[in-house]
Amino acid sequence: MQRVDRDTTALIAERVRALGDSAAAPRAFTPGGEGERSSWYEKTPITINPPAEALGYQPADEARDVASLLEGYARNSTELDGQGAEPGDVLLLDLDTAFRIAASSGREYRQAEEDFILSVISLLVERHRWSPRLFNDTSVLLDGQGDSGTFDAASSVINTLRVTQRLPFGGDVEARWVTRAAQELVNESTNAYTSSSELVLSADVPLLRGAGQIAREDLIQAERNTVYASRDWERFRRTLLVNIAADYFQLLQSKAGIANQQRQLDSQIRRQRETAAKVQAGRFEPFQNDIVADAVKQSEAQLANQRESFILQLERFKVRLGLDPLTRIKLGEPRLELLEPSQSPDAAAEAALLYRLDLQNRRDRLIDFERAVANAKNSVLPDLDLFADVTVPTDPNDDQGGLGLDQEDTSYSVGATFSLPLDRRIERLSVRQAQISLERARRSYDEFRDNVIIDARRAIRAIDLARFQLQLAETQIEINERGLEDLSLRDNADPQSVLDRQNALLAAENARDRAVTDLRNAVLGYLETTGQMRVAPDGTFNAPGGMVIPEPAAPDAGGGDGSSGAGGAGGG
Repeated sequence: MQRVDRDTTALIAERVRALGDSAAAPRAFTPGGEGERSSWYEKTPITINPPAEALGYQPADEARDVASLLEGYARNSTELDGQGAEPGDVLLLDLDTAFRIAASSGREYRQAEEDFILSVISLLVERHRWSPRLFNDTSVLLDGQGDSGTFDAASSVINTLRVTQRLPFGGDVEARWVTRAAQELVNESTNAYTSSSELVLSADVPLLRGAGQIAREDLIQAERNTVYASRDWERFRRTLLVNIAADYFQLLQSKAGIANQQRQLDSQIRRQRETAAKVQAGRFEPFQNDIVADAVKQSEAQLANQRESFILQLERFKVRLGLDPLTRIKLGEPRLELLEPSQSPDAAAEAALLYRLDLQNRRDRLIDFERAVANAKNSVLPDLDLFADVTVPTDPNDDQGGLGLDQEDTSYSVGATFSLPLDRRIERLSVRQAQISLERARRSYDEFRDNVIIDARRAIRAIDLARFQLQLAETQIEINERGLEDLSLRDNADPQSVLDRQNALLAAENARDRAVTDLRNAVLGYLETTGQMRVAPDGTFNAPGGMVIPEPAAPDAGGGDGSSGAGGAGGG
């Protein structure tokens, strides 16, 4: 198995080098345990399914403080407010750390590694079929024959050592060394021992059907498949980075939404106290206090829902990274500046057509379909095979020939077999199938290429749209902040007007955070869609030339508090 791993690693490195310096090789496969052997052959595995009366169930107290419980759930999952646990008890998870963890313990990352390794192993298997292969067979025989109640018995041992080699353009050659030893066990006259050996060279070569490059079809396809697998592997690493970043940015957006909702709740609580005081002073009607109180309860319910959604979202993110779902983490800021590209949709489409690895795979697989048509046509040809063998035995007159070959007793045979193609209907049908498959593959490639162009053009528009939405949201925030400031200067401001303005401000802040997330995702999506995304061997983002990435600041013990929303325009 060490030789298998060594050959696999060497071939993977060869394929990865063809992808460039930023490509990374998958880790070597490490087999796990085989499990408990005693359970392998159980015909009736144990099922655990107790009846309802045996299940324990304890009703909850309806008077419990569910608000505190919900807040505790959120605090046990992550530090939403930056307090509650010692720094050593919490994993600080910034974007680069998430990338590295996904590349080290992520299940889907490991699955992609194994897909690549399996493709390489398949090639090694096929290459070995085309190398000299040694075999040794030993047979032990015991013969007996009766004659009028008297039995003669003899034992013999036959050993065949052979080596085979496939020929590049069809057929194979084989060399066999056969040794025989026989001993008569029971005989009326004498106990006789005989031995002999022979060297046999044989060859079988097709000249029509099965001759030519078609003979190496399995090897050619296996070689090409590893190239496809290496491209798929590298594209997977890029797609995974984009997806991990999207999940991370969504977490920051959700966290910022919670902070926005908490600020609105705090403001409404203050407004409720002010309104209650004015009602008590007779300046407001009592129903206006009820309006503010109802808004407070709605904000509390919305905050609880957002926290629960965030917890679920965070735990699923932990599972994707391969972390324990119970791990307590603190989200840090991405510290990643994604500068927006200055490129036209047409230029983005041209880059995608040039750099997309999956498009290159589609284009090269068209050649496989074309070659399949040629191979199918070859199967319609008649069979014309040449065969030959040469045998060099020991002296047939010597009962103890042993291993001494006698070249003077060499024999040979040469011949040819021609088979008319009287029934090739199945093969001709196969030709038509291959031709139809080729046409379908061409249409599929054309459609895929057109979609690549559309996606690349849309990626540029998505960046501009996200930037526009961000600008609108920031303007709306300024408008609503000025409106709230104006209302706060009025001693008799209508509480409903204040609440409406606060809700508008909250919606604008959430829209800003969504726009920041959309802008970040749009830039990464543009790089992936156009084939310009590059991933470092450790799984982190490798910026293309011209995109300046600032040096990350040293993280503090507590990490970012996330109170500034989803990162602001600096993340775009």
